Amino acid sequence: MAEPKSKKPAQTVRERSQSSQAPKVRRVRKTANNVAKPVAAAGKGFKTAFKPLKPLAKPFKSKLMQKVGHFLATILLINYLRSSWGELRQVTWPNRRATIKLTLAVFIFAIVFGAIIAVADYGLDKLFHKILLS
Repeated sequence: MAEPKSKKPAQTVRERSQSSQAPKVRRVRKTANNVAKPVAAAGKGFKTAFKPLKPLAKPFKSKLMQKVGHFLATILLINYLRSSWGELRQVTWPNRRATIKLTLAVFIFAIVFGAIIAVADYGLDKLFHKILLS
């Protein structure tokens, strides 16, 4: 006799919610190769064009000038801007639908909170006028 096939047990609610909350993997367009080749060619062109000026850069490679450069980079916040740009590139931005929902939630919260403040202000105004002016 053939044994009956065992059925896979149905997922529980917890298992379904955990599997639906898995982060979606976003595809990244591969444009780096399209851009990298012309940029590399331009870099080689600049290198050959500025090769005769190489001896002029020698004083800027001293330790003193490197420290001055580091100091200027600190003042101009170059490292901060570079790391901020890196962080922005890692952000997973919401899609249009989520953006609309979140914006609507902010507007509703602001209107409700403003109404609560307005009612409290009106009530306290009437109370103080009654106490102070009576």
